[in-house]
Amino acid sequence: MRLRPLALAAMFTSYMAAPAVWAQTVVATASSPGGVLTVDVQLDGMGKLAYDIKRKGKEIIAPSHLGFNLANAPKMDDGFTVKDKRVSEHDDTWEQPWGERRYVRNHYRELRVDVEQTNRSNRRLAIVFRIYDDGIGFRYEFPDQPQLRDVAITDELTEFVVARPATAWWIPAGELSGLEQIVEKAPLAEIGMANTPLTLRLDDGTHIALHEAALVDYATMWVRKVAGQKLRAQLAPSTTGAAVVRHGAFTTPWRTLRIADDAPGLYMSDLELNLNEPNKLGDVSWVHPSKFVGVWWEMHLNKGTWNAGPKHAANTANVKRYIDFAAANGFRGVLVEGWNRGWESDWGHGGADFSFTQPYPDFDLPALAAYAKRKGVRLIGHHETGGNVAAYEKQMDAAYKLYAKLGVDSVKSGYVHEAGTMQFPGPDGKVHYGNYDSQEGVRHFVKAVAEAARYRIAVDTHEPVKDTGLRRTYPNWLAREGARGVEYNAWGEPPNAADHEAKLVFTRMLSGPMDYTPGVLSLVGAGGKTFNSTQAKQLADYVVIYSPLAMAADLPENYAKYPAAFKFIRDVPTDWADTRVLNGAVGEYATIARKDRRSDAWYVGAVTDGTARTVAVPLAFLDPGRQYVAEIYRDGEQADYRNEHRFDLVTETRTVTAKDLLDVRLAPGGGLAVRIVPKQ
Repeated sequence: MRLRPLALAAMFTSYMAAPAVWAQTVVATASSPGGVLTVDVQLDGMGKLAYDIKRKGKEIIAPSHLGFNLANAPKMDDGFTVKDKRVSEHDDTWEQPWGERRYVRNHYRELRVDVEQTNRSNRRLAIVFRIYDDGIGFRYEFPDQPQLRDVAITDELTEFVVARPATAWWIPAGELSGLEQIVEKAPLAEIGMANTPLTLRLDDGTHIALHEAALVDYATMWVRKVAGQKLRAQLAPSTTGAAVVRHGAFTTPWRTLRIADDAPGLYMSDLELNLNEPNKLGDVSWVHPSKFVGVWWEMHLNKGTWNAGPKHAANTANVKRYIDFAAANGFRGVLVEGWNRGWESDWGHGGADFSFTQPYPDFDLPALAAYAKRKGVRLIGHHETGGNVAAYEKQMDAAYKLYAKLGVDSVKSGYVHEAGTMQFPGPDGKVHYGNYDSQEGVRHFVKAVAEAARYRIAVDTHEPVKDTGLRRTYPNWLAREGARGVEYNAWGEPPNAADHEAKLVFTRMLSGPMDYTPGVLSLVGAGGKTFNSTQAKQLADYVVIYSPLAMAADLPENYAKYPAAFKFIRDVPTDWADTRVLNGAVGEYATIARKDRRSDAWYVGAVTDGTARTVAVPLAFLDPGRQYVAEIYRDGEQADYRNEHRFDLVTETRTVTAKDLLDVRLAPGGGLAVRIVPKQ
């Protein structure tokens, strides 16, 4: 066959326009200790780095590129040669001072690949993979090198190419601050810019959760769809230059993939915790997981105000009432919001003018702190910054010092602001605007926690940068918000849906504890807005939505109306020796059992979406040969979140053993809470 000249020209033009495709060569490989997961590191003919992941021999992450674009130097994504590669194994068990389980095993194989960019002055880089049976973390390590002493990263080129069709659950990135958005669900190929954790269910049932660990002095990682099921890292932008600027040797955060057979398997992984550095604070016996009540919900109901005036809620008499209630019912803490001067400013729109040491005239801080201490209760401090980091950091030391002097050993901080309007101090002393999850935002959040530790104060951050396991390194970082909490049921449009908790368990909760503020037994918000929840689900949330610092959010008078349900809230602990996810599916239902760290009691919580279902609760986690009493709080036969029967709650007791299986019906929008104690 002869080609005419025109055809030859067209063929040549087509060939030149097409991108070159280079064969990948595996240059290093390693598998997890049990051989479940395998990582291959590859180079192509242009010296581009890539990796892939196989699970039980089946590819789940196809070859995905690695590298960076830099603002102050040529890119780092090709021309690499391998200079060294090493595989090692590590296995130890460490103890958490508090958490979902007391002991954590850290067993992995590490693959370290040192590469050199021969076409760019022999610049060096290392990629380190830690391969567990239930997930993988990898990061970049930049050595100190004269040819690249300063690094200004504009774009991280890390890819995650999901090899099989997948369904995704995520919240959008780069939008509202505080991560307070509805969890979305769609085919992976249809997502836009996503925050992490990003949870995936592949068509063969395999589950993956994409996230990061040890986020310190670096911009938060989002992921964006490139094409099909190819995702690429997107760094939260800076408003003053490159997304990340570092000097000398440094490491990036770990990019993490939890990988399991099902959704419960994702939750049971300790991947991000294990990838963080050990406790830097030493003795943290002064950190106290506990439950609290507070001056909070009444403001969301418009019964009181944060600012001074005739309805000011944080007045001495009202706070004493809460202290008395906490002492009578075994709650350690009383949160007080609106105590300090500045709430009358335009604080939610960048105009914050707070004092963190000066109370309003009707709030006697020293007297109330002393009164609480006499009652065996502690005040929980509150620092709402309005996103004005520059103003807060000027006062932060004095504020912590005041709390320490008065015996206030925990603080809830807030960063309410509109996206991109957090105010930061610049090196020239001038204030500029930026993103809360940018590199400078990340620096501030870590600084606030580290400074609090100097005064033996624990921190509960609202409108936070997302959790990446740093509670291991800074155990005084007790909790964060970082998702839609219960206050959205008071005034949210829309309020939290019936499937909200079932989504949170296998998305947001994979990152760490959440101060969800549950326990609103009245099931009503501002203006009579009703919850998409039964009363049983409000109890179940204490077990299902983990936080070592958990609020009983409702008004004291509402707890007096429902003493049977309130008993579970009084009894349930917040610190656990062990945790088991018994069953569940993303956005549908979840059943979790947790063992109290200070007794032999177990607690079970189950939640469902808007669909009624029967959940099986196998009690095999109990000690064999031992009898227990199960105190059961379940939805009644007529219970339904959509009508007045949302209050239909049945309480009952029965004797159980490890051989028993509880089959319990969950109502639409319902739940189950069980306290299981050894029989005397």
